[in-house]
Amino acid sequence: MTDMGMEGAPMNAAAPSSRRRKVKLVVSAALAMLALVGCKADVIAYDLPAESARYSFRAETDGVKTVWGYTSERPTKADTPTSQPCLADVVVKEPGPCRPEPLIFLRYDFGLGLDNTAPAEEAHPVTVTGYYQDRLGTPPTVTRLRAEASFDGGKTWKPVTTTAGGKNTFTARITHPSRDRASGGVALRISATDSAGNTVEQTIPQAYRLR
Repeated sequence: MTDMGMEGAPMNAAAPSSRRRKVKLVVSAALAMLALVGCKADVIAYDLPAESARYSFRAETDGVKTVWGYTSERPTKADTPTSQPCLADVVVKEPGPCRPEPLIFLRYDFGLGLDNTAPAEEAHPVTVTGYYQDRLGTPPTVTRLRAEASFDGGKTWKPVTTTAGGKNTFTARITHPSRDRASGGVALRISATDSAGNTVEQTIPQAYRLR
């Protein structure tokens, strides 16, 4: 059994889907229970076929859309510390081996001013860091990140130059237009791939505004 930890991910996520998947979901009204035992909340746990297959998971909250692609299979041994058990360990009797899925999560440093804006008509750096659930025993490494920016509400997208920094960290340098040409703010679309072939694409309809 595997579980979908929601480390910063949207909470109204749809269940994973795949052409080869037979999934038994454990529905989580158990968030309150997990909070009582001091665990980070997992919202979905499910059984997988024994063979490895490709899966996708989509989520959206407050307009931010995230799509994960990852390879997974039925775990043969547990890979979760006792301090942060899988949801299934809490709500299912004898769930069998359980481990987190290898989802790439994204953390942003927009480098904004005190008014949460960035200067117009300048090149502006945004730092993006990929990370995984703490419980994942040996996480992959994020090897590639692609960034796009939109100044017209997502109607058109422009590629943004990115450079690799520290581990799993990249800097996107966005050239801002004048403020009147981005009246709705700056939208970002970030795509990342790791060394295991897992992917994530996250679209933020309004990351920040210009001043």
